Amino acid sequence: MSSKQHRVNVQTFLDDHPFSPFQWLVFAMCFIVVLLDGFDTAAIGYIAPSLLGEWGIQKSALAPVLSAALFGLAAGALASGPLADRFGRRLVLTASVFVFGAASLASAWSGSLQTLVELRFVTGLGLGAAMPNAVTLISEFCPEKKRALITNAMFCGFPLGAAFGGFLAAWMIPHFGWRSVLVLGGIAPLLLGALLLWKLPESVRYLVAKRRGANDIKRVLSRVHADARVIESIDMGESASQAKPQSGLGVVLSKRYVTGTVMLWLAYFMGLVIFYALINWMPILFREAGLQPGTATLIAALFPLGGVGAVFFGWLMDRYNANLIIAAGYLLTAATVWLIGQSAGNLGTLMAAVFVAGTVMNTAQSSMPALAAAYYPTAGRATGVSWMLGIGRFGGIAGSFLVAELSVRHLAFGEIFTVVAVPALIATVALLVKQGSSGSSGRLQPAAAH
Repeated sequence: MSSKQHRVNVQTFLDDHPFSPFQWLVFAMCFIVVLLDGFDTAAIGYIAPSLLGEWGIQKSALAPVLSAALFGLAAGALASGPLADRFGRRLVLTASVFVFGAASLASAWSGSLQTLVELRFVTGLGLGAAMPNAVTLISEFCPEKKRALITNAMFCGFPLGAAFGGFLAAWMIPHFGWRSVLVLGGIAPLLLGALLLWKLPESVRYLVAKRRGANDIKRVLSRVHADARVIESIDMGESASQAKPQSGLGVVLSKRYVTGTVMLWLAYFMGLVIFYALINWMPILFREAGLQPGTATLIAALFPLGGVGAVFFGWLMDRYNANLIIAAGYLLTAATVWLIGQSAGNLGTLMAAVFVAGTVMNTAQSSMPALAAAYYPTAGRATGVSWMLGIGRFGGIAGSFLVAELSVRHLAFGEIFTVVAVPALIATVALLVKQGSSGSSGRLQPAAAH
């Protein structure tokens, strides 16, 4: 390394070196966090039919237990972003994993619906805090040209965890009962939390932004590449105006970012209306349409499985207009969710419709955190991502109650899915407005280097 490189920009350093085994380790730990987040979030939908039988409750009584974790998710996300921008991503992420693991394990011994509702809320607090900090942490270890690809690949853990939970639940519940799903959803995060305490580093961009000691920063960067050992000083490379001390929420709601912020909130909110309306209610709706319970659960599990398409979207977002790419995904979501409602009489068509709808919907939704992470500077990144996820959780709550209300009004199978398709159209419009207000190409690289 030449003398002129003794002072480096942290993002330039990450851009100029290959993605290292150390960065892959950070990726793997964040991926597993999000995988378990998806598993624990979706678990309640898969055990819901068993609750109806064991506790002798009406379907409408499930709405509070299905949405309890979502209230916790919202509160956890909204609180964790400002905390992470102040105290660090590593601390908040690790603590959140222990919280949702312990609460999920405790909920397996619930003796009543009320107890389960309360413990699912606490589980949600941990889940809501974990995801945005995993997204923020990995995005801050990524080279700019691969940020969306790597962040989206990591976020694929969420739909994979939700789908994996469905397949496991279909096998575990008949053999071990519904409580076994929650036991697994508790023990795995507790083991992961111990690993995070041991191996997870703090975001190097956060360390620089907070002006932590040069030795601490060099220690992390040297695990990326040995060239860091001869660095004398490091800077963030963000503009002076953005480097001035400012609260994370102050950045997110500043004049420069507020329109895009509101549109991100709206799009993510609408996406979660769809996701939770379907992930929580499809097993029940399919059973009411005449499918056997095991078949209904397996077909419903195809919906989150399609989220692996986010890797392809990440590749596109790093090269083209990210706002328009995700908007197109939501537009296709509207069409395919509607198609599910028209396929009740044909098992093959229904399976294909659920899988394709899950692919485009989860691909679009899973791409949103990368879009948000690239939109904000370091001083507001954790808050920006977490508040989008937190506000969006209220969409999940709305989605859970939406299908319950539609069922009370005796809407037909096809009519329910037609209504659920509408939020995807609203999300499409929101991203088009964000694109129009930004006056940019929508490419992520320039935005990420604020």
